[in-house]
Amino acid sequence: MMTYFLQDFNICLALAVLICVHMAWGEKEGEKEEIENMTKASVINSVDTAHEDMIHDAQLDYYGTKLATCSSDRSIKIFDVTNGQQTLITHLRGHEGPVWQLSWAHPMFGHMLASCGYDRKVIIWKETNGSWGKLYEYAHHDSSVNSVSFAPHEYGLMLACGSSDGSISIISSTGDGNWETKKINNAHTIGCNAVSWAPATAPNSLFDQQIAQQGLIKRFVSGGCDFLVKIWIEDNGQWVEEQKLEGHSDWVRDVAWAHSIGLQKSIIASCSQDCRVIIWTNDGISNTWSSKILNKFEDVVWHVSWSTTGNILAVSGGDNKVTLWKESLEGHWVCISDVHKGQGTIGDRPASG
Repeated sequence: MMTYFLQDFNICLALAVLICVHMAWGEKEGEKEEIENMTKASVINSVDTAHEDMIHDAQLDYYGTKLATCSSDRSIKIFDVTNGQQTLITHLRGHEGPVWQLSWAHPMFGHMLASCGYDRKVIIWKETNGSWGKLYEYAHHDSSVNSVSFAPHEYGLMLACGSSDGSISIISSTGDGNWETKKINNAHTIGCNAVSWAPATAPNSLFDQQIAQQGLIKRFVSGGCDFLVKIWIEDNGQWVEEQKLEGHSDWVRDVAWAHSIGLQKSIIASCSQDCRVIIWTNDGISNTWSSKILNKFEDVVWHVSWSTTGNILAVSGGDNKVTLWKESLEGHWVCISDVHKGQGTIGDRPASG
């Protein structure tokens, strides 16, 4: 099962839909039979957020019981969506412009949510004794902060954020109530649009004891207005560029590193203003990434998102659809379902400010 969200331009319409993907694999051989044996994705719930402007992001928490949404109305809302019902828990106001993106921390750190926006701020919100409030505010970027992402909990309480000023900040809790920041200046020319962390479990770690004993290696991927996808690694306490992946011919709008359970390869998806989604793969043995174009879409692609198991990719963009993709046994990426949103268009996060 996977969860994904649609974003609707019409401010009073339901924004979030849960897409339940049931993998009904048969014993027939061949790609065609595999696809035919899959159940179509379906909308099983919707939430009327009552935001007063375009909604840019919606994220479920770890347990799937709380839904957070953010909007150009400068606010964030958190709903309890247990058992298909919706109850507004809190309405957070702290940004001075559109709020672009949200990220939930792992529940081991409590109920904690990060937001970023056009006002150049990153705000970390936390629930304490049933009340939500601002825990920390970071305001050291020179332009819009377009993307925010909490790291896997194995790395500690840490998040990355990318800005239109071209830099990426990594913000970490020191454990004593304070926060420290490391900044990668000039990470992307013109601006950074997206960041996504690598899973803490290294490729091949289930099969190679030597790899499993190497310890945690912190990595994340970013996409920018320079048409590039970049992989960053922490080396002796500093963040350095490990790989530069070239393949897009326009702004990279989103990146997503697939979840892993220590299997044999790392996979990154990137999408772009060039209407393409590219799948980048590393076998975990060499430091070489191979690329494969998943599809050339009819319009700009805004978002990519992996299922929890890392084997199904959801893609959404200006064509007003969410499509679900899976790699076949033959190694081809095939569309297993597409969901029309109906009214509205996908809300974007401009990389300017």
